[in-house]
Amino acid sequence: MKSKTCCFTGHRILSAEQTQALAGRIERAVRLLYTRGVCYFGAGGALGFDMLAAETVLRLREELPALRLILVLPCRDQAGRFPASQRARYEAILRQADKIVYTADTYAPGCMHLRNRHLADESAYCLCYLTSARGGTKYTVDYCLAHGVKVCNLALGDLSSDCFFDGGSEG
Repeated sequence: MKSKTCCFTGHRILSAEQTQALAGRIERAVRLLYTRGVCYFGAGGALGFDMLAAETVLRLREELPALRLILVLPCRDQAGRFPASQRARYEAILRQADKIVYTADTYAPGCMHLRNRHLADESAYCLCYLTSARGGTKYTVDYCLAHGVKVCNLALGDLSSDCFFDGGSEG
């Protein structure tokens, strides 16, 4: 299943402009991977990029019924501090997910890294939105690259037919 799986990782804070541009890039990347036999997409359920990516997979699932959304969540109470409007989006995504994996029951130091490592360990591909040289997204991308996961950074602009790189070379 790993060869047919892609994870998402990206920043939590996105402007309206970033969100609009990313929605199209995520869709194109998911479609590209689907043509390569990738049908499982793992998202971490965080605000921002994770939720946008999950919603994109759910929308495309209507057209591409083999797509599956797997939520890998750091704890059962992850949305406890989300604003009400975001919590409603999160719960709608949970209801529609094909599978939910919790890496811990309650929040504890390190649970986010555990979630991120689980996503990477189960994936052959990673679609990311990385614009900062630090933070959880950078950690996850570095972890993916160190473990042979091919990464495509959607922050770099338009999606090429083969944007995935493994850390040694782009292309």
